[in-house]
Amino acid sequence: MGSGGVSRRRFFGALAGTAAAVALPACEEQPAPAAQPERKRQRTPAPEAAPGPRALYLGTYTSADGGGQGVGVASYDVGTGRITGVGTIGDIPDPSYLAVHPDGRTLYAVNEREDGAVTAVRLSDRKVLGSRGSGGSAPCHLSVHPGGRWLFSANYGTGSVAVHPIESSGALGERTDLVTHSRPAPGPDQDGPHAHQILTSPDGGHVLAVDLGTDTVYTYHLDETKGTLAEVSRARTRPGAGPRHLTFHPGGRYAYLANEVDNTVAVCAYDPGSGRVTVGEAQSTGTSYPAQLVVTPDGRYAFLANRGHNSLSRYAVEADGARLRLLGTVPVGGDFPRQLALSPDGGLLFAANQRSSTVSVFRIDQDSGEPRLTGEPFASPVAVCALPL
Repeated sequence: MGSGGVSRRRFFGALAGTAAAVALPACEEQPAPAAQPERKRQRTPAPEAAPGPRALYLGTYTSADGGGQGVGVASYDVGTGRITGVGTIGDIPDPSYLAVHPDGRTLYAVNEREDGAVTAVRLSDRKVLGSRGSGGSAPCHLSVHPGGRWLFSANYGTGSVAVHPIESSGALGERTDLVTHSRPAPGPDQDGPHAHQILTSPDGGHVLAVDLGTDTVYTYHLDETKGTLAEVSRARTRPGAGPRHLTFHPGGRYAYLANEVDNTVAVCAYDPGSGRVTVGEAQSTGTSYPAQLVVTPDGRYAFLANRGHNSLSRYAVEADGARLRLLGTVPVGGDFPRQLALSPDGGLLFAANQRSSTVSVFRIDQDSGEPRLTGEPFASPVAVCALPL
């Protein structure tokens, strides 16, 4: 059902679902004298969240057996982490990934189908403002430029990235650019390029795209007048790594790359001046099918979702972002954690568990970074994305 990209992603899911739990390697102890100064530097408190319920939006596959009817609408309690269902925004097919405009007024969703599209929703009354073709198949990720004028999307099935203008109403205009990752050649056992993510660097100077099929992170310059992308550089992972998701450290000079095919993560250096990304040595996750990393707002801890292992790995972020040290894993409380998201204050972590159709919520200890489940997971049909506001 759906595109070759969708089929391939679900094939990976089938494999991961049968994988046995893998023992994690022992963590290497760090000398106490070196660790103490770093801990003191990084004790910046996370921003406090306003008390009471906040909005939570949930992505799903509407075409999957037992899938949702559109974008799920819920709320969560900042203090307890408890999720309460509110309703559904219908007429949005396969909204598997979500993003919100910087002004908080408009929600955007991919339509992960053969004839891919992106959809805009006005949040004040949940009115669907319309859809635009993404120019490829199976779009699986999208993001909004910090300036709020451009929407980027990544077409997994056809290995391309697209740009759409955002109108003053939040609605989308006709696509202004489409770039296909025609080079380098696909990696081992890959049938072509598979763009999996597109995001803006923290400094706002460049746009980066992660392609699982070509084992490459592409850096582009965005023409903010025309809405076009010009390639600046490419960073290759080791062949067959299958890079899936890149997450920046708050300092903006380092990012963390989750590689889903060879089960590794890599620390990447980022140069804001040139936009160049340098991929560091990959380290084994000790798990199977990693999905993505998220980093706490204070930059002290990172968390990795492991789909095949059904776990959440916790890393200490060291050397001002240049190093990740594995601290351990905990069960995610669901099956096949497809995506992670932190609440704006960094106090809660949400895991969308695709196969168990649930969303797990963890409270993050501000000192140790230890994640603790807040209660029973929230039932949400084929949950593949959680977006807490």
